[in-house]
Amino acid sequence: MCKRYLLLEDGSVFEGYAFGGELNNPDGEVVFNTGMTGYQETISDPSYHGQIVTMTYPLIGNYGINRDDFESIQPAIQGLVVKEWAEYPSNFRNEMTLDELLKLKGIPGIHGVDTRQLTRLIRQFGTMKGRLLDSLDQKEDELNSLRDIQLPTDQVKKVSTSKPYVAPGRGHRIVLIDYGMKHGILREFTRRNCHVTVVPHDMSAEEIMQLQPDGVMLSNGPGDPKNVSEGIEVVRELLGKTPIFGICLGHQLIALACHADTVKMKFGHRGVNHPVKDLRTNEVWMTSQNHGYAVERSSLENTDLIMTQYAINDDTVEGLEHELYNAFSVQYHPESSPGPQDSNSLFDQFISRIQSEKDKGGFSCQSEKTLIKS
Repeated sequence: MCKRYLLLEDGSVFEGYAFGGELNNPDGEVVFNTGMTGYQETISDPSYHGQIVTMTYPLIGNYGINRDDFESIQPAIQGLVVKEWAEYPSNFRNEMTLDELLKLKGIPGIHGVDTRQLTRLIRQFGTMKGRLLDSLDQKEDELNSLRDIQLPTDQVKKVSTSKPYVAPGRGHRIVLIDYGMKHGILREFTRRNCHVTVVPHDMSAEEIMQLQPDGVMLSNGPGDPKNVSEGIEVVRELLGKTPIFGICLGHQLIALACHADTVKMKFGHRGVNHPVKDLRTNEVWMTSQNHGYAVERSSLENTDLIMTQYAINDDTVEGLEHELYNAFSVQYHPESSPGPQDSNSLFDQFISRIQSEKDKGGFSCQSEKTLIKS
């Protein structure tokens, strides 16, 4: 086995062994995911673009890789860090090993790392830049270079579709803005027989409305939401014209469009076991999450947004609803890929909101706002 190293910008070095792809582009933000399962969905989640993902569960790859559980065609992670990977997986759905997938997609991996120590370091000091190396001969030069690099800020552009495409259906017409969409979102709408048009992240509000949507879905995606300035403006223009549902990055864009604020978290929420409480029903849902930014709770005070859900672990904002317009959002992933299905009914709520608008016979949200204010 060949040695491989993870170098962090604070000078920490984690030694392990190489597996997966070669070191073509080994830099990224080092984060951790606490899921015991769902590693295939995690690796293929576009929201991890540009990140080196550490799996805290010690054994990864034990049930192999199958063709059904991908969340994107081309994974976007920079590297994978594990304690132990299963060379010989055992599962009736298994079609290839984790190592074979990483080699196929050109993703470098490192195993044999003390992932508990690495996770504790990130929890204490926050996420930081990291670089995978096959040698420490030039450690000081590599460290100085790592500290000087600027991580990309155009992640959404790199993972969004470049052209619109359609998933045909006979039901409601949904425009899904792709900021780094997981396939699970599209699957939930096709299960409900919706006619879905997936559009690029930079499509204008005018072009979107020309598609005559019954509702607009804002997908998940990577990076700082403030870097998606065109998305903020599009959401602002769409509010009041059509029902809107936002997930993860889409949730943050709704907040910014309504003049709330977002902040970078110390180490984010990444896992399948995050409890969220609904303020309206007092229910607690277990949710799947992957985000490094959050809506600033105090910034909601002077907006038309109300917090509907919050994270039990740290009180961060997990759900929003607009007081005047037909728009709502959640910070987590109700499509549940990977993770629990407690919140899957949110897609049904969105469909109900769309049907309610149709039942009004064209009574627009803008007209409703005018009546409320008068």
